[in-house]
Formats: sequence, C-alpha cells, structure tokens
Amino acid sequence: MSVRKAAMILHRCCWVVFVALVVVTAFTGSLDPYVLVFLPAVVALVIGIVVNRSGGADMAQPRPAVEVGPPVTGRWSALNSPADKVPSHGTHAYGQTYAIDVVAEPDSRDRPPFRWVWPVVRRNRDFPAFGSPLLAVADGTVVHASDGQRDHLSRNSGPALAYLMVIEAFIRDLAGPGGIYGNRVVLDLGDGTYAAYAHVQRGSLEVRAGDTVRAGQRIARCGNSGNSTEPHVHFQLMDHPDLDRARGIPFTWRGIGVPADGEVFVAGEAVSSDW
Repeated sequence: MSVRKAAMILHRCCWVVFVALVVVTAFTGSLDPYVLVFLPAVVALVIGIVVNRSGGADMAQPRPAVEVGPPVTGRWSALNSPADKVPSHGTHAYGQTYAIDVVAEPDSRDRPPFRWVWPVVRRNRDFPAFGSPLLAVADGTVVHASDGQRDHLSRNSGPALAYLMVIEAFIRDLAGPGGIYGNRVVLDLGDGTYAAYAHVQRGSLEVRAGDTVRAGQRIARCGNSGNSTEPHVHFQLMDHPDLDRARGIPFTWRGIGVPADGEVFVAGEAVSSDW
C-alpha cells in the first residue's frame, strides 16, 4: 500500500472516529477533557492539507497535456474547468487536479435552471444529460466498471445544495472514491495514463473490467450517482487507476481543446459499440 493511499484511508478513519466521539459524548458526556473529541478532526484536517499539497507538488513542471477524444457527443457546456483554474474542483484529491464537468445543452431541450427555493429537487429525466452516451476517449482497457449505485434526485436548488455541501458531501467523502464518484468507469490508455468517468447511470454499463475498447466506443451512459448536483459527466485523466493514489494529468480534447467554464462545444458522433 502506498503512503498516499494509507494517508487517505487514515484521513477517513479519523473523521469516522470524530463523529463517533461526538455521538457518544453527546449521550453520555463521558469523555474528559471534552477537547479530546476534536483531536481526530484536527488530525484529519492536517492529513487532508498534506495530501492535497502533495497532489499538486508536480504542478511546477506538469506532464504535457494528453490529447484524447471527447467523452460525449452533441452540444454541451463546461463547468469547473481546468481552463479557468487548477485544481479545477478546488482539490488535488482523487486525481481531480485537471478534472472537468460537462452538462448537456441540446438545441432541442432546455436544461433546468438553478432555483433558490422551489422546486427543491427534480427528476433526473428532466435533464438532457441523463442517459447520454459516454464514449471511450481512446483505445484502451477497462480496469474498473461499476454501475450499482442509484441515481439520486437533483441538488440544484438552494435547500438541496445546502444539504449536499453541509451533510451529504461529508458522508460521501467518508465512503471514499465510491461515495464521491458514484458509479464509474476507469480506462487504461497506456503510457501510465488512465481516464476516469464519474456519476455513471445505474445499470448502463456496456463494458466490464478486462474489456478492450476502441476510441469512440460507447461504454456507459451519463447518470447522477455519487456527489453530484445534477446529471452531468465528470471526466479526468490521472496517473493511476486507484483514485486514492492518483494524481491528475492535463488533457485536451481533439478538435475542441479544453473548454472554459460556460463555454459551449459540439462533439462528433459516437461509433458503434458492436464489434
């Protein structure tokens, strides 16, 4: 086990211990002095800071951007893009340094806007991204494929977003990569480069671990599993298939580049997955 992975596991364990101590102390008042309750939380925060900084240690001389195809087809727009800031999602954890989110913006349908109060949640089928094909960005081998988690309702309202940020995200982080990424696919593209797709739709996998895929092949569909506000595609390149160990790698999409936040782009059509 690598030092980085061990640190990530210890980080989550410290938070679990902290929560347990808070619950026990609230009911029994048995821990004395009370300040000891917060010791695991302090350790967890320190570990988180150290791991996050170590994840960005190579940013002074990052690997060259790897050119791959887009993971989607049709008209989309970018969110949390590395074209605007790095780390794009505010953390280097889970190999997210250069990750990007994209949401479907087809001409034929409007994407439901964020609402401060009502409706609190929406059904996934209200969003045009839900069920959209996910494509292999290059020839490669599937090293992880899971689609057993449910697709939850949206979190694109004020109350739902507050719940996600204050409660749900913390609980999901305790569960590790599976809790954050939900259903996911990881492809080995060769040369120490791996592609990860998060928030995959439940029951939509068309590949399994060990399968060989070709660029443009349909591998799954966009869902809303894991730590997600609405159906969208989270994509990243990284240097290891284990998200606890991975460090991010810059990417560029062939014919598109790296779209900035809010930028609309159109990707080409998928190829058949029947080989």
